[in-house]
Amino acid sequence: MKSLAGKKGLVVGIANNQSIAYGCAQAFHEAGAELAVTYVNAKAEPHVRPLAEALDSPLILPCDVREPGQLEAVFAEIEQRWGRLDFLLHSIAYAPREDLHSRLVDSSQAGFAMAMDVSCHSFIRMARMAEPLMKDGGCLLTVSFYGSEKVVEHYNLMGPVKAALESSVRYMAAELGNKQIRVHALSPGPLKTRAASGLDRFDELLDRAREMAPQHQLASIEDCGNVAAFLVSDGARALTGNIEYIDGGYHIMG
Repeated sequence: MKSLAGKKGLVVGIANNQSIAYGCAQAFHEAGAELAVTYVNAKAEPHVRPLAEALDSPLILPCDVREPGQLEAVFAEIEQRWGRLDFLLHSIAYAPREDLHSRLVDSSQAGFAMAMDVSCHSFIRMARMAEPLMKDGGCLLTVSFYGSEKVVEHYNLMGPVKAALESSVRYMAAELGNKQIRVHALSPGPLKTRAASGLDRFDELLDRAREMAPQHQLASIEDCGNVAAFLVSDGARALTGNIEYIDGGYHIMG
């Protein structure tokens, strides 16, 4: 593992100590990076702030991408405090419960638009704001799922939304490559996070993935963190535009 000493990173999406974003943040911190960490609202702050403080984060900021100006305020604070950014992790997704639990063809226009905005377009917005801060290049990471390319029962409207996210990764990698800004999506198999538990019959999905994966085990948030830390390091400078599967081989099975 290449050291991340001296690098500055932004982590968006920690909800608790079971979050994929937290596993990644731990790996970034252990490799020597300095982190800015966000929490979605006042209700989430008591759960996130102690974790951020344990990571020695000098910037712990509110960020609900649905609220006008909050994301811009995060980047303004980073620019004022650090003057640069080396990497960021976007690990947020949302869909209204009634739309998430219904068939795709029954999803509402408003619900689908909100899912796309929070889960996909917010990553594009972050990339746009990060670009001028990544003067010497950098890395943008987001989090996807196998349901983007194959039909996964009960994943519903999040499948097309994640497909759009993965396509955005490829397009942004092409657009930002001449500035040495790399873009990737982490694609772990099913993980028992708070966000994923909102999916209908999620425990069945976990059991099925464990049974189907060649390694017969699920990835952990630590596994995600190890891959993320490598991708933002200088050791991965020749990699961009990839969907990095972290799922014990689950994605190769029919």
